[in-house]
Amino acid sequence: MRVEIQDDFNLRKIVESGQCFRASLIDDDIYRFVTGNNVVYMKETEKGIFSVSCGFNEWQNTWVKYFDLNRNYRNIFEKEYGKHPFVDKAMNAGRGLRILWQDPWEILVSTIISQRKSIPAIQKAVDLIAKKYGTVQKTEYEKLNLFPSATDLINVSEDDMRSCGVGYRAAYILDAISKVSSGEVDLNMISQLPDTELIQYLKCIRGVGEKVANCVALFSYGRSACVPVDVWISRAINDDCNGKDPFDLYGNHAGIIQQYIFYYKQSRQ
Repeated sequence: MRVEIQDDFNLRKIVESGQCFRASLIDDDIYRFVTGNNVVYMKETEKGIFSVSCGFNEWQNTWVKYFDLNRNYRNIFEKEYGKHPFVDKAMNAGRGLRILWQDPWEILVSTIISQRKSIPAIQKAVDLIAKKYGTVQKTEYEKLNLFPSATDLINVSEDDMRSCGVGYRAAYILDAISKVSSGEVDLNMISQLPDTELIQYLKCIRGVGEKVANCVALFSYGRSACVPVDVWISRAINDDCNGKDPFDLYGNHAGIIQQYIFYYKQSRQ
């Protein structure tokens, strides 16, 4: 199927933006994205025109929301540009990336793993968990494993989880598995909570602090006012913004601005 996207949308930048750990360039400008039980392959065939591997219903019901296509990033760029010289540079560099509405469970586990780990190391650990415990799915391009649910992982031991390269975070992941599979933490219900309550709710899981909770809020629930502050964002504030947090300038778009900055800092390392 062919789709037209009349907005800022760059497949390479989205994949390299550091928010999704199993999206990938697989071959000849074809990019793969996975969320839940759905897999899509996309290629830009001409400017703003994309070939996608799914049908119309799946595109509308899954991928339009996943790629945040109900939000106009071109308008956001025009509204927010010009407020801060460093942020303007980051916005220019990252223009075309988007905030992805990813599976909350996978993002919760992935961002728990992300603490003090490089992006390649996070990707490797997430892939190992999927390969060891996820359901195999064959596509026209490859055979891959879907990310296992909390219930799928209920009998996994701490040593088993450590064998996936997550280190001390294994205990945190097991706590998340227990709370989500038992219903103590309801990842569907919290989609209705205000930002502050959603973040506080997530912090009941061992190892989930402010940064991880904000990641889940931004990258799973589209809470674009939420700003995850990791080492890259801290460096940007200290080194490029004279120690002054710029995010108050951007209100409900602060999380999108954060992603432009993260991409810019990562791409220049």
